[in-house]
Amino acid sequence: MSQFTRRGLMKTSAAAGVLAATGMKASAAGHGPKRGGKLRLGLSGANTSDSWDGRTHSDQFMIHMGHGTVFDCLTEVKANGELVGELAENWEASADAKTWTFNLRKGVTFHNGKSFGADDVIASLEMHTAEGAKSAAKPIVSAISEMKKMGDHQIQFTLAAGNADFPFLMSDYHILMYPAGMIEEAIAKGIGTGMYKVESFDPGVRAVLSRVDNHYKDGTAGWFDSVEAIAINDGSARMNALMTGQVDAVNRVETKTEPLMRANPNVEIFEVTGNQHFTFPMLTNTAPFDNANVRKALKYGVNRQEMVDKILQGHGKVGNDHPIGPANQYFAADLPQLEYDADKAKFYMKEAGLTSLDINLSASDAAFSGAVDAAQLYQASAKSAGININVVQEPADGYWSNVWLKKPWCACYWSGRATEDWMFSTAYETGVPWNDTSWENARFQELLLSGRAELDSDKRRSIYGEMQAIMSTEGGTVVPMYANYVDAHSTKLAHGPDIGNLWQMDSSRLTERWWFA
Repeated sequence: MSQFTRRGLMKTSAAAGVLAATGMKASAAGHGPKRGGKLRLGLSGANTSDSWDGRTHSDQFMIHMGHGTVFDCLTEVKANGELVGELAENWEASADAKTWTFNLRKGVTFHNGKSFGADDVIASLEMHTAEGAKSAAKPIVSAISEMKKMGDHQIQFTLAAGNADFPFLMSDYHILMYPAGMIEEAIAKGIGTGMYKVESFDPGVRAVLSRVDNHYKDGTAGWFDSVEAIAINDGSARMNALMTGQVDAVNRVETKTEPLMRANPNVEIFEVTGNQHFTFPMLTNTAPFDNANVRKALKYGVNRQEMVDKILQGHGKVGNDHPIGPANQYFAADLPQLEYDADKAKFYMKEAGLTSLDINLSASDAAFSGAVDAAQLYQASAKSAGININVVQEPADGYWSNVWLKKPWCACYWSGRATEDWMFSTAYETGVPWNDTSWENARFQELLLSGRAELDSDKRRSIYGEMQAIMSTEGGTVVPMYANYVDAHSTKLAHGPDIGNLWQMDSSRLTERWWFA
């Protein structure tokens, strides 16, 4: 299991001027990778509203088909947690981390034959801040105050404030590179610079892709001749498809079927501990969740260990109502753990002026495998505190567009992010599109800005520790558990010595990192 690192990325002094990336090289176990074959993936997280617009990618199917398959980003987090260049070769920063100069790869072409260069980077980033654009990466891109083309293959970014994590942020799966002047066509047809080009795409059903000849990653990645990704949102059907040989790999193994899969000699489970966390966010601008004491009552009303035992079957850890996970560099392991306590829940109910509370909790297994069961466990544990939770089972299709960010309280999951600032600024900075609690805290926002520009590691640890404590106590989301990524594959497949833990399925880059044994 890999840990996120910043190996060679940051020197811990104010003179941390140059941050450089290494080149990409394949690292393979056993006999090493070889070309050939058609990879068939059975993936959950598909929707009929899916498209090749990276700004909208929010679940596994399009995340996997987007970055690292059909499209590329400027940077990439390798399976071992190291940051390397993808469409950028290297970069350097000013001492205050406000000015970043990226050197781009030469000789790269889009699937339609257009050459890749600085104009494409500028156009691709401007998509996220365009008027009316609904992009989860808007907070990242809006922090760039100027983009200057220094040459066809060099670009300089000036940030509004220093950000030591900026190269990491350029690996965000939303920030895909599109051909300038052809972006609408590229979104319609799936025209990127990735290892695989689109042959056909039926949103919410399947994507069929073929390998690009003479690709810039030849010899280091992309071992399959073709890829077929099949949408299988139903967990049982997905597991069955792997066990009967209809697909070669699946994501989100259902814990209740895991023993059966382990008993199958043709199937192998692969599991990594990352920062994925399952949550129950409340809209804190909506009653009764606008009352901090109600939020505290709900936090004491959930039995976290029971959820880890029964929903995850032990494949994870208890959460503490903040999004920074055990794979993060500044994870506050010493923060007092919130425990199930019906009496404390009653106390905070009383502080809120309530003797009982009737609320709806929207859930669907589209949020995470076992979300409905988890909501029902929550319902049972909170009842003794006078909290009456009505579990509303929502349809899986359209869950992310119709329920999340719209219903006052619902089930959700987050993959986590490689850095603390990336996670906090994506989901908890005031005004960002994916702030699924609408929670605002002045001290938290102040710390967010200071931590982002801080180059001293000890100071950053203190800042992010305080932010985790504030969220745990005051925030609007219940984070009962960190869930391991548990995926499965046919024994016909092989991979290198490390499996990425940033997202599911080898950080959603299985298509270019794995091969047939």
